[in-house]
Amino acid sequence: MNDTVRLSKLMALQGLCSRREADKLIAAGQVSVDGTVIDELGSKVDPNARIQLSKSAHRQRKRLATIVLNKPPGIVSNQPEKGYPEAASLIVNENRDDEGEERDRPAPAAHSLNVAGRLDIDSSGLLVLTQDGSIARRLISPDSDVEKEYRVRIRGQVNQRALTLLSHGLSLDGRELRPATIRQVQDDLLVFILKEGRKRQIRRMCELVDLQVKTLTRTRIGNVRLGKLTRGRWRHLTPNESF
Repeated sequence: MNDTVRLSKLMALQGLCSRREADKLIAAGQVSVDGTVIDELGSKVDPNARIQLSKSAHRQRKRLATIVLNKPPGIVSNQPEKGYPEAASLIVNENRDDEGEERDRPAPAAHSLNVAGRLDIDSSGLLVLTQDGSIARRLISPDSDVEKEYRVRIRGQVNQRALTLLSHGLSLDGRELRPATIRQVQDDLLVFILKEGRKRQIRRMCELVDLQVKTLTRTRIGNVRLGKLTRGRWRHLTPNESF
């Protein structure tokens, strides 16, 4: 017989929402398990139980905003640093690049957005800010398999040994890095595809093989691409995009 699991945890594991959001929905009586409404926080259920959200909950979740931003260098992702502005401060109407139906959506309040996968202050490119805890978890969970792609200008001599070690064989902070895909596009340009995001990972990887990063730009997360989005501009995630 399977052990029971906390309902909010199971909802998060199934990608329905974050645990915090799950608790709110449960308390509001908007979650049913095998056809029975569960409104008591801390309730435990069979891990194979069928969980359903109410129509009202689905509508609420549909209104949650997820933002794609082209972060410029000199902007911090979400932690104040030396007086530099935070990425969320750029999410204002003057900077938006929405098209189609997304143009009618209001700009979300900066304080309501959480960064899902940081970029360091010197890096640029695709940054995701979201009100949806399930998306944040999908992107930053230690066991996430979502690919992140980067174009990296480097200083130094690239050789086959360096490419091999960058792909698999390096460790940071005493832990082996997960295998990565590395392509040399030009003499000084590498493309990194990673499934993890440790602090300043690419810069530190390059240092271990005697390379120095000049510029670093994230161009893709999952199936969502930076595309032609201009630096400092943002748009809503569209219904046909996913991570």
